[in-house]
Amino acid sequence: MAGLPWRALLGSSSGGASSVMPQADSDREYPREASPVDYNGNGVDDYADIVAGARADATNHPQYDSGYYEGGYPPSDRGACTDTVWRAFRQAGYDLKAMVDADIAADPDSYAAVAAKPDPNIDFRRTGVLDVFFAKYAQTLTTDISDHAQWQGGDIVVFETSRHIGVVSDKRDRDGIPYVIHNMGQRERENDYLAFRRHMTVTGHYRFDASKVPQNVLRAWRGN
Repeated sequence: MAGLPWRALLGSSSGGASSVMPQADSDREYPREASPVDYNGNGVDDYADIVAGARADATNHPQYDSGYYEGGYPPSDRGACTDTVWRAFRQAGYDLKAMVDADIAADPDSYAAVAAKPDPNIDFRRTGVLDVFFAKYAQTLTTDISDHAQWQGGDIVVFETSRHIGVVSDKRDRDGIPYVIHNMGQRERENDYLAFRRHMTVTGHYRFDASKVPQNVLRAWRGN
């Protein structure tokens, strides 16, 4: 994806840590939906693992870098919004790069508008490509931010189709709006971006469903 002028895109929010809804209140008002799948067999369901993986990337705070890398993967201390997503899926045991590459090879027509000339070194780091992938292999959910209960930790949120992507957090603000874990190069990588007075338009909201992924596309993470 192209570099984002994040300072122009990040509006003001209503507060910092004090704006977070207490976990007990969040659990009561918006019960967590657990994935029926624990793909890596670690005793943690996929959605919780995806949140944990995204949060680990946010904590690592990689320098924003959407550049091209031979082999595809940027160094661990660099990355863009799409890197937060594949790192989140890695925590759940999925090799998102390998799955995207396999699906483009099997069904190039679906990706023609966003990857006219497929390139495994960058395709999985394109927001538009991930939007197509999740539209195929995830539940498509509401883009209405005010429908708070429909937003759950581990969901994927896409902004303006190909401009930005993030992972929905299991934290909420005091109004029930979920936080987003994402990388625009901003200081706080887990924030209440959806509550900002100015934010990019949400065009996609997905909940990954491994049962929808055909075996010729499903790939387990084998790296370190």
